[in-house]
Amino acid sequence: MREYATQMEAARKGILTQELKKAADKEHMAPEELMSFAAQGRAVICANKNHTCLEPEAIGSMLRTKINVNLGVSKDCRDYDIEMRKVMEAVRLGAHAVMDLSSHGDTASFRRKLTAECPAMIGTVPVYDSVIHYQRDLDTLTAKDFIDVVRLHAEDGVDFVTLHCGITRKTIDQIRSCGRKMNIVSRGGSLVFAWMCMTGNENPFYEYYDEILDICRQYDVTISLGDACRPGCLADASDICQMEELVRLGELTQRAWEKDVQVIVEGPGHMPFDQIAANMKIQQTICKGAPFYVLGPLVTDIAPGYDHITAAIGGTAAAAAGAAFLCYVTPAEHLALPNVEDVKQGIIASKIAAHAADIAKGVRGALEMDNKMADARRKLDWEAQWECALDAETAKKIRNERKPEHEDTCSMCGKFCAVRSMNKALAGEYIDIL
Repeated sequence: MREYATQMEAARKGILTQELKKAADKEHMAPEELMSFAAQGRAVICANKNHTCLEPEAIGSMLRTKINVNLGVSKDCRDYDIEMRKVMEAVRLGAHAVMDLSSHGDTASFRRKLTAECPAMIGTVPVYDSVIHYQRDLDTLTAKDFIDVVRLHAEDGVDFVTLHCGITRKTIDQIRSCGRKMNIVSRGGSLVFAWMCMTGNENPFYEYYDEILDICRQYDVTISLGDACRPGCLADASDICQMEELVRLGELTQRAWEKDVQVIVEGPGHMPFDQIAANMKIQQTICKGAPFYVLGPLVTDIAPGYDHITAAIGGTAAAAAGAAFLCYVTPAEHLALPNVEDVKQGIIASKIAAHAADIAKGVRGALEMDNKMADARRKLDWEAQWECALDAETAKKIRNERKPEHEDTCSMCGKFCAVRSMNKALAGEYIDIL
């Protein structure tokens, strides 16, 4: 029997866990240093004790920015085999976490398959699964029903759960009176809001938070405090609903830490570019440095089909200002369930955003591959360039489809290539152009 319940408790007791050691190695960091961050709650290692095939990672603003991929079936797209293909592609492309957001079918079997076979961190939103698990309409479910589904997910090995604990019955009046353009766009938040409206009861995830903490402590599940009131359009960014919920999430973070339960805090959403850095700093202050997990933020509302790009722009700004965890956005955002190619595009865009931010904030080792790429380009060494590329497959495909006449050039510049000319000039060689 292990001497600690959670990774946070172990860090506070000075116990070096295998998960922390592996995560520290990936960060080029001494385990004692990462242990200090974990003890404070500024870094988390999402590692349910029942997820035995996990390759552990640490999440924190001082570490490499991590990427989450949302997957899962819906009633309109219900093929679990395709979803598993997406999972494997996501892992191959370097996603650090996979959230199963399934809202149809045999969700339990798929979730257990993920925790049995997927080495990435697994996250879920139990409130989605409650209606599916019980096969009953939302208003017939009880607070106990919701809590029992959280327990089921914990038992199944889920590493982190998104719980919308921060909205209360007061939020109902706020949403009705504040004049938001998009009201609540969080799917889980809207379900909790609807349940409160229909039953007249308090948010069960807020009312029974201590019971939830006991479950999370038992299985070492990290709570991802969902932001039900995240802005769903630029006009709603940084409003009173978002900020008041954030204050409550700060209080709930402290309560979790008192029980050695690890916490991630979720954030926006859609947000004008110039507000992003300030939002990150406010969160760090209110939530005392708990890792911040953002969806985007999307910096404009008018680019359906290209929201992986709008999110990458915002993601770079957010991570450079302190966000630790980026939820990918695909070209299908707002439009459809993403297919395999959408998943790839979303992951690559998020990885670019995360890497750019890591360079900006001086994360250890972040520039290493960029320097290797510069050397490879100077030498016109194409094979070395593929080894440095985030997506070598696409880079090779583009070059092979548009092959140049001369191998030491590309089809854009040919012998006008600046790198080729400089190499020859500095070597005292004749520079042939025509």
